[in-house]
Amino acid sequence: MASNTSNAANNDVLLEIRGLRIDGMRDEKWHEIVKGIDLTLHRGEVLGLIGESGAGKSTLGIAAMGYVKPGCRFSGGSITFDGIDMIAASEEKKQALRGMRIAYVAQSAAASFNPAHKLIEQFAEIPLQHQKSNKAEAYADAKDLYGKLLLPDPNRIGFRYPHQVSGGQLQRAMTAMAMSCRPDLIIFDEPTTALDVTTQIEVLMTMKDIVEKFNTAAIYITHDLAVVAQMADRIMVLRYGELVEEAPTRIMLANPKQDYTKSLWAVRSFRKTPALNLGQNDNQPIISVQNVTAAYGSLDILHEISFNLYRGQTVSVVGESGSGKSTTARVITGLLPARLGEVLFQGQALPKDYRQRSKDQLRQVQMIYQMADTAINPRQRIRDIIGRPLSFYLGMNAKQCEERTRELLDMIELKPDQFIDRFPSELSGGQKQRICIARALAAEPTCIICDEVTSALDQLVAEGILRLLDRLQRELNLAYMFITHDLATVKAISDDVVVMLKGRIVEQGSKDDIFSPPYPEYTEKLLSSVPQMDPDWMRNLLAKRS
Repeated sequence: MASNTSNAANNDVLLEIRGLRIDGMRDEKWHEIVKGIDLTLHRGEVLGLIGESGAGKSTLGIAAMGYVKPGCRFSGGSITFDGIDMIAASEEKKQALRGMRIAYVAQSAAASFNPAHKLIEQFAEIPLQHQKSNKAEAYADAKDLYGKLLLPDPNRIGFRYPHQVSGGQLQRAMTAMAMSCRPDLIIFDEPTTALDVTTQIEVLMTMKDIVEKFNTAAIYITHDLAVVAQMADRIMVLRYGELVEEAPTRIMLANPKQDYTKSLWAVRSFRKTPALNLGQNDNQPIISVQNVTAAYGSLDILHEISFNLYRGQTVSVVGESGSGKSTTARVITGLLPARLGEVLFQGQALPKDYRQRSKDQLRQVQMIYQMADTAINPRQRIRDIIGRPLSFYLGMNAKQCEERTRELLDMIELKPDQFIDRFPSELSGGQKQRICIARALAAEPTCIICDEVTSALDQLVAEGILRLLDRLQRELNLAYMFITHDLATVKAISDDVVVMLKGRIVEQGSKDDIFSPPYPEYTEKLLSSVPQMDPDWMRNLLAKRS
């Protein structure tokens, strides 16, 4: 899409931001979080915003809608959307634009949908509100967009509730909803982080096609440099609320000027130290999944799954959305009882239903979830979030909980005096994920299931989380089951790899074996679907496959 830059330059300016300053409240004082940013966006142009967590990307993106999050304020500068002053405009006027002419695709779809309403009802809400279409037309359009975004059974999936679809499917449903009124500007805030690599390509291509077809402008916020290379005509790099560097995509990729930009290009140097002597002598698996078949209702989702997990080892489970990765985790934790087969813990069969497991059996296997925003209670302070498993599993009193919570905060490299009394809303995404890690560690487990724990994080923060997990594994001799669709993460963190497709294991073995050719057909498809830092990569790949 970078070839459209010159064409975009000839179009009218749709969005113009000048000297924008935004303050955020912290410790009862205002602190500047966006520091005099200028931004110009033309019709039909896609602007990529990249930078680490806390750089101000999302704050700048939603500011284009004339909106700041609670606890923030506009403190200077101007925002003009198609001649409209978005700071001075009345709330009524801004509401008339939002959804209709400016749409937003949030990173956390699970936190953005109303759980009490079906997907298609929420899709139709904005077109009906703005009298863009009637209910029948909106429903028909929803089904059409669901199909274009590769949602399964597009004619019926809209009649499900948000909790009845996967995270990746929910993210695509949100993208469809944003497109419902064919807006002039779409703000994509990390819209593909929940998608596996094979689905991501198709969804990205659909986004590009819709943007081009309707001459829609877009701000594409992401931490994935290879993805922004496919989507953006121009890239802005932000850090600490300031502009570091800006250039057309091809120029930026070929020759970044600033040291910070170069550091973004060079991330993912981390590789864990391989675990040794696994499966030898009397080294009994911590977890052994044996011939597990599991179902939702009458439909089998997992088919005879078997693998082992040892102390000090990381097994990565990879596969596309709906392949059964998270369902396998639900079976291991007892949230979904297996229909056939069993899960052994240190050689002893675990009760299939978590409600039948002892407190000690529950303690031994903990989970860290993908979206820290939805995994921790926003109304509890950090001391209470981490302290709950300490009192529940270990019976600690208030004084003991306080001491251990401080030790755990030190362990995850957050200063106790600074963080123990904060609420989750006062933390960055990476800090919240560290709190989730500390909460899991508080139970003193032998096995931790990490479910896409870095997919919502920028690459610098994600690398820090991987290094932290690796250090904790070595210090505490933990076993990790690492669910991910990010093959760069798999290469960084794994000892063994399990590849899943449609509820079955299609390949498993050591990391070196899995990533050495020749590859089985599906593994080859996964590996070839990892985006590259080449603006032409996605189109060339799709052309090769067609």
